[in-house]
Amino acid sequence: MPDPRRDVPRTDQVLADPRLREAVDRLGSRLVKQTVVAAQQRCRDGEIEPGAVADVAAESLPQQAATLRRVLNATGVVVHTNLGRAPLSRAAVEAVTTAAGATDVELDLATGRRGRRGRGALEALAEQVPDAGGVHVVNNGAAALALATRVLARGGRSIVIARGELVEIGDGFRIPELLESVGAALREVGTTNRVRLSDYAAAVDDDTAFVLKVHPSNFTVTGFTSSVSVRELTGLGPPVVVDIGSGLLAPHPRLPNEPDATSALRAGADLVTASGDKLLGGPQAGLLLGRAELVERLRRDPFARALRVDKLTLAALEATLTGPAPPVAAALATRPEDLRARARAICAALPAECEPEVVDSDGVVGGGGAPDVTLPSVAIALPEHFAVPLRLGEHPVVGRVERGRLLLDLLAVDPGEDRDLIGAVTRVARREGR
Repeated sequence: MPDPRRDVPRTDQVLADPRLREAVDRLGSRLVKQTVVAAQQRCRDGEIEPGAVADVAAESLPQQAATLRRVLNATGVVVHTNLGRAPLSRAAVEAVTTAAGATDVELDLATGRRGRRGRGALEALAEQVPDAGGVHVVNNGAAALALATRVLARGGRSIVIARGELVEIGDGFRIPELLESVGAALREVGTTNRVRLSDYAAAVDDDTAFVLKVHPSNFTVTGFTSSVSVRELTGLGPPVVVDIGSGLLAPHPRLPNEPDATSALRAGADLVTASGDKLLGGPQAGLLLGRAELVERLRRDPFARALRVDKLTLAALEATLTGPAPPVAAALATRPEDLRARARAICAALPAECEPEVVDSDGVVGGGGAPDVTLPSVAIALPEHFAVPLRLGEHPVVGRVERGRLLLDLLAVDPGEDRDLIGAVTRVARREGR
């Protein structure tokens, strides 16, 4: 019997194909060669003919060198942690592309000397929150709180915090463990559901570094409850640090119970920490806003260097703050009647075998923001068995399954993605119909 391996084209012969030579410039030789080797193995296994190896390799090439894939978020969760939280605006994406090359991130082009790092982003943040005397940016929300704790509670000084605010912020990370990991001692006051100003007052002493108020994430406590406002806490003496979590810079009409930086500062908070990739709608970043001398003290601490953000984050943050409304803000402002019109148009464009149906839906903010708020939305209902092939398709679509139907909620789907959604569902329907 002739050895079939003799008929498999050599690697250098396959790589000589113009399509693969071009791909080497775009993807790198390693990824292209891996794709060729996989096609050669299929030939050895008898799955394809020798003459088809180059064609199969070219068709199997990844779209980009990174493994992350663009996903269409039809879950109804606006800030979906598993899908990267806030999607960036087009302006922010363009800013990141510009920042990917050589930039003036720390250079004053007028003088030719070193300039203030991220000046544009910091000025934009200060403009958005004029009640903040100083602003600083680190790499995420937890880092912002960690920096404040390490600097203000250095030497094992204590932080006074209500027991009901010792929350877990996701993936097993807990506020008390974070604070203790950077050297603070915690003094818990009150109970899970109730805390009074007198509880705080009894715990404050000369060793108190600051009083911390944390916005609970992903849950609400109702019924027999009580809490203490920021304004009341400011009368205790020590600095008041407020971790608002979700990154809302000013009050939002659809999120009346969500804390925001402006209100906290006006109530007398010395420092506010927040995330940039949630309700602000920008890149992953930690925001610090507060008294000028306090923020400058944090910025100049050696530990701040370990939490520094890169030029891509600074560019995306500035564009988010100065550019058009980011997708998160657009989703929160969307009217159900507009979603319904889009859903009807999408259903009309889908094959009948999809059994599409326009249904009312309930969306949520996500990302630990506004856990008690339901956002009226509209979805397209499909048979449940569409869920897996849509997730695994050429352009992955992620929805949610409820009562035996797959719901593709349009709340977090940009109108510009409707055509992609139609194409993805249609391709699955055609495969199912074979």
